[in-house]
Amino acid sequence: MPIEIVCKIKFAEEDEKQKEKEEGDKESLIEEPARPRSRDLATFASTSTLHGLGHICGSGQLGVRQTLWAFAFLASLAFFLYQAAKSALLYLEHPHVVALDEEAIREMVFPAITICNINRYRHSALTDADIFHLANMTGLPPKDRDGHKATDLLYPDPDMADIVNRTGHQLDDMLKSCNFSGENCSSRDFTVVYTRYGKCYTFNGDRRNPRVTRQGGMGNGLEIMLDIQQEEYLPIWRETNETSFEAGIRVQIHSQDEPPYIHQLGFGVSPGFQTFVSCQEQRLTYLPQPWGNCRASVQGEQTLPGYDTYSIAACRLQCEKEAVVRSCHCRMVHMPGNESICSPNVYIECADHTLDAAVEDSQERCSCPTPCNLTRYGKEISMVRIPNKGSARYLARKYNKNETYIRENFLVLDIFFEALNYEAIEQKKAYDLAGLLGDIGGQMGLFIGASILTILEILDYIYEVIRDRVSRILRRSKPPLKKPSGSIATLGLEELKDQSPCETLGRHVEGAYNSGILPNHHHHRHHYPHQGVFEDFAC
Repeated sequence: MPIEIVCKIKFAEEDEKQKEKEEGDKESLIEEPARPRSRDLATFASTSTLHGLGHICGSGQLGVRQTLWAFAFLASLAFFLYQAAKSALLYLEHPHVVALDEEAIREMVFPAITICNINRYRHSALTDADIFHLANMTGLPPKDRDGHKATDLLYPDPDMADIVNRTGHQLDDMLKSCNFSGENCSSRDFTVVYTRYGKCYTFNGDRRNPRVTRQGGMGNGLEIMLDIQQEEYLPIWRETNETSFEAGIRVQIHSQDEPPYIHQLGFGVSPGFQTFVSCQEQRLTYLPQPWGNCRASVQGEQTLPGYDTYSIAACRLQCEKEAVVRSCHCRMVHMPGNESICSPNVYIECADHTLDAAVEDSQERCSCPTPCNLTRYGKEISMVRIPNKGSARYLARKYNKNETYIRENFLVLDIFFEALNYEAIEQKKAYDLAGLLGDIGGQMGLFIGASILTILEILDYIYEVIRDRVSRILRRSKPPLKKPSGSIATLGLEELKDQSPCETLGRHVEGAYNSGILPNHHHHRHHYPHQGVFEDFAC
């Protein structure tokens, strides 16, 4: 006859509220322990360093106090976002300021001085062939050797470079005296340079060995006396593009790093006057994109053909040459390059018109940005009349000229530094990234009391919330496990022959039992929560 042993298992009931809170989070006692839940918003608000959030999300119902705190927090947040947006927009505009400073030094590099006689061709140096070929440029009528108008005269093809070099005013004839910082100089201290005024001369143009001055004021720079030779000026038979009504010289003061662009940047000096030019060196520093528009020099970058360094003048000359070569298939004498030089007829028919058009459309066709480092010279010009009556007689005897010639042709040019200092004009960033971060950080601390660590706290909380939601979704997708159906079980004696029921149940995981071990006893069918803990066990 089979014997049944009835065992009762009593579980301690947990608090009903705790049961409702944890229901659905734990599936059974045999599952792995669940990960700790993420903090709720109230807990996060109470521990966050973000000011005001703890007063809004505190415990209790939403009342007047929490409403006022919420309004204050949202208003502060709005002010912060507004100021931060203004700061960001200001940074994106890339503003800059200009700083001006004056620095004194013991010695200064004297600038390059380029001088040109306004008259391009000396009348006495023109041959019949020159007059014939230059007829359309000078307006002079061509003639034969007997003075008659040319009919079928044949001349060799002209060489424009030779004509300009041979017929231009020679410095040996023009230069009457030269002095630099108390030392005599001569025409050998000048180099020949070609411009739109023809043959010109540059003093101190060697950038590898420039002259320096160690004192400012008159007498400590370049002082030259020139004879402009008005008797060599071309007579005007008819007006042409090359016709000039002026008498005197053109002067440009520039650095050794740039070629002369004297027809646009030079100033005039009249005969019969001593002209004083007081210079002030200015060293300009510009910002590249996006704060400015300067052209930054790059190590090893190829410069403009024919020039060692980049400059606006060199860029314009190169651009003008390309326009002339493109239209006329030749270049003018003053332009750099190895292309063939245009003939006088091409000068008139093509090159001059192309050059004028290129100058007018230079903003559209030719882009010559300002270099980021530039040296220029400010000028103050004054003059006095020369010669006086006594010096006129002396100069007339000295140079074997009459007094009228001296008054109409002689001039003195005195160029010097006002003082041994220079102006440093520099563009600087008015609002950089450090300023932007500083402003946003200050506004963030002022309005909402936050910092970079506060932002990290918010990101960490968002991560915890997302991780918790994903974990819940993954757990719900698993198949549900069977749970114990009762708290009272019966054991068959045949199944417990070699061991005690307590020992058998004691080896099971807490709360986990095989449903086939103890058949349910029909007289004691009571359901206990499966998640309780053992309080008493009796067999």
